[in-house]
Amino acid sequence: MGEKSYRGHVLLLPYPGQGHINPMLHFSRRLISKGLKVTLVNSIFISNSMNFGSSIGSVHLDVISDGFDNGGFAEAASIDEYLVRLKAAGSRTLADLIKKYSCSSNPVGCLIYEPFLPWALDVAKEHGLYAAAFFTQPCAVDFIYYNIHHKLLTVPVSSTPVSISGLPLLELRDMPSFLNMPKSYPAYFEMVLNQFSNTEKADYILINTFYKLEKEVVDVMSKVCPVLTIGPTVPSIYLDKRIEDDDDYGLDLYSLDASTSLNWISTKPPRSVVYVAFGSMADLSDKQMEELAWGLKRTNFNYLWVVRTSEQAKLPKGFMQDLGDKGLVVNWSPQVKLLRNEAMGCFFTHCGWNSTIEALSLGVPMVAMPQWTDQPPNAKLVEDVWKVGIRVKVNEEGIVTREEIEYCVNEVMVEERRKEMRRNCEKWRELAVEAISEGGTSDKNIDEFVSKLTSSTRH
Repeated sequence: MGEKSYRGHVLLLPYPGQGHINPMLHFSRRLISKGLKVTLVNSIFISNSMNFGSSIGSVHLDVISDGFDNGGFAEAASIDEYLVRLKAAGSRTLADLIKKYSCSSNPVGCLIYEPFLPWALDVAKEHGLYAAAFFTQPCAVDFIYYNIHHKLLTVPVSSTPVSISGLPLLELRDMPSFLNMPKSYPAYFEMVLNQFSNTEKADYILINTFYKLEKEVVDVMSKVCPVLTIGPTVPSIYLDKRIEDDDDYGLDLYSLDASTSLNWISTKPPRSVVYVAFGSMADLSDKQMEELAWGLKRTNFNYLWVVRTSEQAKLPKGFMQDLGDKGLVVNWSPQVKLLRNEAMGCFFTHCGWNSTIEALSLGVPMVAMPQWTDQPPNAKLVEDVWKVGIRVKVNEEGIVTREEIEYCVNEVMVEERRKEMRRNCEKWRELAVEAISEGGTSDKNIDEFVSKLTSSTRH
């Protein structure tokens, strides 16, 4: 038998990090369901460290070099060095990969790339490919960076509130962290602004959001960029259930024993658990970890706290020994499966976009404790626009106290205080399902994209 016939072949290239790879992995499954052959491209280091084979389910895998094949980002002396080597090695090996497939029965017709890697768009166009930028942050944040890149908003911000068309008025605490302290992470700040350095050459801008969630800013941004909302990129089984065998969330760069969390939460009553997780990069101070630990204990609710192994030494003395049946600390967790569990009461989160859109899609209210980059504006939207959570306040030392943690958790968990929040959570969940279901806004946009791609690559 010959190789299966496809409508076209697409490469997807995320920035090398878990929070960037997984949204593209789920979008890959959507594209496959539309008849495309999809190859998800990771760095050699990530592929080797995860012991990837040639595929994850129906998603074909391949690799390029980030210049640090033995150690990845940790091998680099600085973020600047990593990004320079990533561009040099990545450009060369991506071109080689495209050439390799040009000799196959399914040559590549399109590159979907994360715009943190603008050089990938240049490589795609050099090889005559259709190209789409895939933004893994919400449209609101993307548009803030667009305004800065095009000098429509100056940095540092001199006065507040900041008014940007399509967005609510923003105070300094609501802006991406780079705008408060542009010199604190200069390489990252340059990276997020460079997303728009060449996007005028992209055929589409794909954003991991859904139209009704960010209607106003999507409408405004669409006037200057060819924007398509294609999210939420949450496994189909939790939303429209149209993709078979789509229960596997994605990849985990940390060792994971899913059964520990799932078995523990299965013993808890409905809506009784506070789930606490701050993503793969958060680095809380010892003092903040102490306040969070005792604040969770003060609530008297059940809590499941994800603390990476490298962070567990920051927990206060005696805390782990005194968890009892109320608390569980794990080094990583099957997040979406936990959020969908009926015992879930709220999500105490850093408001990274993956976590935020997963909670919105699964109808879980949030306590927002943003740390940096896109998390402060995400928290603003959670509290004031979507009204599905409450944002913690920091004291004059920049710490969220145990009293504040207790107060915010109670605001979300105590039944009589959370009725409107719960109604809003259900509304956004229903709209997320509607968007990705047949005939929904995201589904139509994906169909438009695939149609344009397949018509442009037919010979």
